Amino acid sequence: MSETLPPGAAPSAFHVYERGEWSQVDSAIVDEMMLCVHVNGKELATYQCSPVDQEAMALGFLRAEGFIDGIADVDLIELSQSGTCVDVWLRKPVVKPRRVIQTSGCGGGITFDDLTRQRAPVTAATQVSPEQLAALYHEFSAAQSLYPLTRGVHASALCTPDAMLLLAEDVGRHNTLDKLWGKAMRQGIATEGCLILTTGRVSSEMLGKAAKMGTPIVVSRTSPTSRSVALAQAWNITVAGYFRRDRFRVYSAPGRIRGLPAGEGLTALAQLGDLQ
Repeated sequence: MSETLPPGAAPSAFHVYERGEWSQVDSAIVDEMMLCVHVNGKELATYQCSPVDQEAMALGFLRAEGFIDGIADVDLIELSQSGTCVDVWLRKPVVKPRRVIQTSGCGGGITFDDLTRQRAPVTAATQVSPEQLAALYHEFSAAQSLYPLTRGVHASALCTPDAMLLLAEDVGRHNTLDKLWGKAMRQGIATEGCLILTTGRVSSEMLGKAAKMGTPIVVSRTSPTSRSVALAQAWNITVAGYFRRDRFRVYSAPGRIRGLPAGEGLTALAQLGDLQ
C-alpha cells in the first residue's frame, strides 16, 4: 500500500475470488505481537496484543489485577525500543500470584483474579436513553481507525451518556478494556459511572474488568455469555447486546435504560425506531 498505515496495521497482499474471477489486492492486516510486562525488574505477564498503547495496556492490566490502586503507585513506566516490553517500577513491592487463569478472550489474555469471589454491586445511578446510545455507538464506530483497514480487530470506548471520552483498539477484546483504564489513569479520568461500548463478546472476564472500573453499563455489538449475565445480575451491571441502529437486547439491570421499567424481564428487547 502506498498510504501510511496507522500503528496496529501491517501491509498485506492477498488474492480475492469473487464471481468467478481472481484479483490481487494490496491492503492491510491486523498486526499482532507478544508483549512482556516487567514489574520492579521481574517478569509478571506476557500476552498477545496489538502494538498500540502498550504502556496504557500495562497500567490497566496492573490496575485490573489489583497490583496498583492508581497512577500514584507508579514511579516509572518505560516501553522498550522494540515495543515488545513494558518496564513498570512501583513504589511498593509486588508478589506474583501462583495461580494464572487463561481467559476466553482472543489475543491470549490472562488474569490472576477469581471471578467467583463476592464483589459489591455497582451502585452508580447512571441512566441513558436508547437515542443517546445510538448516537454514542455511531460516534464510536466512526472513530475506529484499524477496523476499516483490517477487520480483524476489536475496539472499546469509555463514554458518558453524552460523549465518548476514550477509544482503544486491539486484537484482543479484553486488552481494549485494559488500555481504556490505563489511558483513563494517565489522563486523570474517573471511570466510575461511565459506560463501556465494545465490539467484542461480553464474557465473564470482560464483565469483571467493567465491575472493577465501576462502569454500570456495558453495550456490545455481539452477545454476552451466560456467566457474564449471571455476574451482571449479581453486580447490578446493565448489559446490552446485539446493538444495532434500531434495536438491542438488555440482559440485566434494565432500569438504567430510560423507557425500560426496572422490573422488566431479564432479557428485554428495546426498539429505537429508525434513527438516522
